Amino acid sequence: MAAQNFTDIGRVEAVATLLKEGGFNPDLTPAFAAEAGDRVFTCSRLFIEGMDFNLVYFPFQHLGYKCVTSVVGELYALLAHPQAATVTLGLSSKLDFGEVRALWSGMVHAFKEHSIGQVSLDLVPSPNGLTVGVSMTGTRGKLTSARIPAPKSKDLLCVSGSLGAAYLGMRILEKGRADYEKTGKQPDLETYKMLVGAYLKPELGDGIVARLETEEIYPSAGVFVSRGLSDAVKRISRQTGLGAKVYADRIPFEGNSFAAGRELDIDPVSAAMNGGEDCRLLFVVPILAMEKFRRDFQTFDIIGHLAQPEAGTVLVTPDGVELPLRAQGWNDHQD
Repeated sequence: MAAQNFTDIGRVEAVATLLKEGGFNPDLTPAFAAEAGDRVFTCSRLFIEGMDFNLVYFPFQHLGYKCVTSVVGELYALLAHPQAATVTLGLSSKLDFGEVRALWSGMVHAFKEHSIGQVSLDLVPSPNGLTVGVSMTGTRGKLTSARIPAPKSKDLLCVSGSLGAAYLGMRILEKGRADYEKTGKQPDLETYKMLVGAYLKPELGDGIVARLETEEIYPSAGVFVSRGLSDAVKRISRQTGLGAKVYADRIPFEGNSFAAGRELDIDPVSAAMNGGEDCRLLFVVPILAMEKFRRDFQTFDIIGHLAQPEAGTVLVTPDGVELPLRAQGWNDHQD
């Protein structure tokens, strides 16, 4: 079957078709009524081919799912329930309608998983590959906002899963791509499938905010870990006005992280701190709520705690040495 192209379909029909296939009404603009006193948050992110993903090895469905999940996580970190989303796809002539449909199906999967019922879509031309823009609005209830406690020194830093795995998975895929270009041999990814999966299709889990509210556990701060743990901890420090200590031997790692680190000559701790690409939640949990939190949210790991402002933000090594955290930012993506 010949690939469908947008010249034959037309932009308006393509948008309507994709929205209908996802179960959304193409004639409605996303809108919802917030309860009196609710706080409304909007989070957005732009994903650029060649910078944020490589279509040589990134399945379209997984890419769509990851783009939505990455923005949902920003709302969850704010203890907000996602309500509505706007998606803009910048498409170059190399993409056919079937590929865009696969990308969209992954996005729809994530929308359904996180109970987002109001969605709009736009398609625009792009001269340089694929660009995915996702903007999402969510609400935090008045009662939840009122119950968020003031952060205090010794409140605990808790992360929702392993760190560094996604960055290592991305580097494994890049190595496999480079080796294939040299030798023509398909890479064997079975050994590191968990790391590769952490990069290609990160699982965030749904309903975390509702569960926290049901259990009446209210973090005093939260951020979404997507650009390395160092960046996330520094953001926590700015939010709270306090210092923070992260303990290297408390950081959770995927099982094959150290084997992959040896093969790639990358320290897994460095991958966790500066590598980025993880989709994890980092909450500051009041120390008095910790026993209940550990019982009801067993997928989270305690990796450190807040400290007095003069302590700064540091990584504590197993032998007790405190190393100031650096969030390298742009340099991380220019490898």
